[in-house]
Amino acid sequence: MRPPTFSLLILFLIVFLVHKPSLSLSSVSELAVLMELKASLDPENQYLRSWGGRGEPCGGGFEGVACDEQGRVVNISLQGKGLWGQIPPSVAGLKSLTGLYLHFNSLNGKIPKEITSLTQLTDLYLNVNNLSGEIPTEFANMPNLQVLQLCYNRLTGSIPLQLRNLKRLSVLALQYNQLTGAIPASLGELQTLTRLDLSFNNLFSSVPAKLADAPMLQVLDIRNNSLSGTVPQALKRLNGGFQYKNNPHLCGVGFPDLHVCSASDGWDPNRPEPYQPGNISANGLPNSPQNRSAEDLPESANLNPDCSRTSCSKTSKSPQIGVALGVIGLFVAFTVSGLFTFSWYRRRKQKIGSAFDSLDGRLSTDQAKEVHRKSASPLISLEYSNGWDPVAKGCSTGYSQEVLESFMFNLEEVERATQCFSEVNLLGKSSFSAIYKGILRDGSVVAVKCITKTSCKSDEAEFLKGLKILMSLKHENLVRLRGFCCSKGRGECFLIYDFVPNGSLLQYLDVNEGSGSTLEWSTRVSIINGIAKGIAYLHGSKGNKRAMVHQNISAEKVLIDANYKPMISNSGLHKLLADDIVFSLLKATAAMGYLAPEYTTTGRFTGKSDVYAFGVIVFQILTGKRKITQSARQGAESCRFEDFIDQNLEGKFSEAEAAKLGQLALLCTHESPNHRPSIENVMQELNGFISC
Repeated sequence: MRPPTFSLLILFLIVFLVHKPSLSLSSVSELAVLMELKASLDPENQYLRSWGGRGEPCGGGFEGVACDEQGRVVNISLQGKGLWGQIPPSVAGLKSLTGLYLHFNSLNGKIPKEITSLTQLTDLYLNVNNLSGEIPTEFANMPNLQVLQLCYNRLTGSIPLQLRNLKRLSVLALQYNQLTGAIPASLGELQTLTRLDLSFNNLFSSVPAKLADAPMLQVLDIRNNSLSGTVPQALKRLNGGFQYKNNPHLCGVGFPDLHVCSASDGWDPNRPEPYQPGNISANGLPNSPQNRSAEDLPESANLNPDCSRTSCSKTSKSPQIGVALGVIGLFVAFTVSGLFTFSWYRRRKQKIGSAFDSLDGRLSTDQAKEVHRKSASPLISLEYSNGWDPVAKGCSTGYSQEVLESFMFNLEEVERATQCFSEVNLLGKSSFSAIYKGILRDGSVVAVKCITKTSCKSDEAEFLKGLKILMSLKHENLVRLRGFCCSKGRGECFLIYDFVPNGSLLQYLDVNEGSGSTLEWSTRVSIINGIAKGIAYLHGSKGNKRAMVHQNISAEKVLIDANYKPMISNSGLHKLLADDIVFSLLKATAAMGYLAPEYTTTGRFTGKSDVYAFGVIVFQILTGKRKITQSARQGAESCRFEDFIDQNLEGKFSEAEAAKLGQLALLCTHESPNHRPSIENVMQELNGFISC
């Protein structure tokens, strides 16, 4: 009887796997999940042709897919790919996913609640699509979620109260949807929330004072809603980060454009805030006579139909079914274990030149491991391809071999220059690179940027193309690339730049009075002019045949040399880096206020994007502050110098130049790119009065 029983068990197993998605092949193989994702997002196979059913997702052939060292898919970056399908529930099968970037597409349908089972997810970008339906309340079950971007869709319903459970959330962007209801006061309980954008919806009721309790909150945007009542005084601490225009029934004291509250505004100081804990019933809705009955129901209430029905009478067979399912579960577990063991073994045999497989014990590799351990982002450990030797002989860069070799350093030279990457020479490190000070054989001082191969473009031809662009950039206001070294064995690429001794512009901002770090007025004007010249060169003037946008200009990227000449760093670096790394850098830029507002709607950079960042830097240089307040902008508009000129200058500045630079900064940071000047126009304005 054993053979028939075993055959029956196998037959039952097959039927069970077919009809139970939770144990389907999609949960066994991430490849199957990715193919389902492709079929749903790109139904006509127009944009994801590199995703092949017989390929290996972590072998470098799947565009936008990145894996960790264990061969698990951890990031999917498909932003701006023209996708127009729907997000399938099967995406929940990618259990190790930490970043999902599907923004700037035309995806439709609802957000599947199954996506909320991705408990490792930190970044979810679904903005600028055509998604509809309500925001799943199950988002509350994602303990690691840090960024939730759902803006520019067609989402309806209210903001789920359950979002209060997202204890690590830093950015919640819901603008430009069709959301209704009140703003939950409980969002003020989020200790790490820095940006909350609810603008351009149909929200009503009052603005909860509890929102000001969020200690890290810097930006609160509630523009263009139907909010009413008094604006809490505590929100004044946000200064220009609090945006509230086009809510005609809002009132308050001390806020520009708001009138003093009166009874006609529906103002009642004793009215409870919307969705406070005391006003929420057991079912998560505001207390009201309509839902009191639901609140009174005991949690253990049995609402199943009468067990005299056929559907209930089958419960007597549950022990037998339980045994069968137990056997099936063991069989599936052994099968899955065998598949993963075989896959792991094959990947280990095939792995060549991994960034963390080097056994030489050198410090830079150890540091890469340290960065990986300490960083909240997994991007440092992503593996895009197994074989990596971008400058091997036979690879074409468009340069002759002689020109290429003139830029190439060998590993021994790099190690000698940095004293084997000594901690003493470490200038700084981030989630994707480390920078060391070094001295070459000829005595010249350099800065060596170490980038792990997992952070570089996976396509070697694209990497070499980017390298060619970096080698071609030559301008007095750009940090010069001296050369490079790519080590296959170490899995690292080293970029060797001229060393710039006086640090970044950032260290000259927010300085204490009398500290000796205050820049004189003429130096500030010269730095502004130099930055503009560098940007103009990048945009295609003065002999640069490769016009490009920097994308990531900030005070931190402007270095100051011994003569206080500004040098823009990281020019063209995005041409070398993987999309995930570039996007993580943009997140940091956006948080500091340098990212042009139109990027939210277009997802693209233009020359006007760099001009916007330049305008922010001009304001920083004029005010001597890192953060630009609304009062500084208003001061520049009305030429109130005390509001936008650094007090450390003690009045030692040219009012004529300050007025023109203030106006220029306002123009460059205009919300509409069409109203911003080009960098050529900026240069004309600067030349018009600096040379006088």
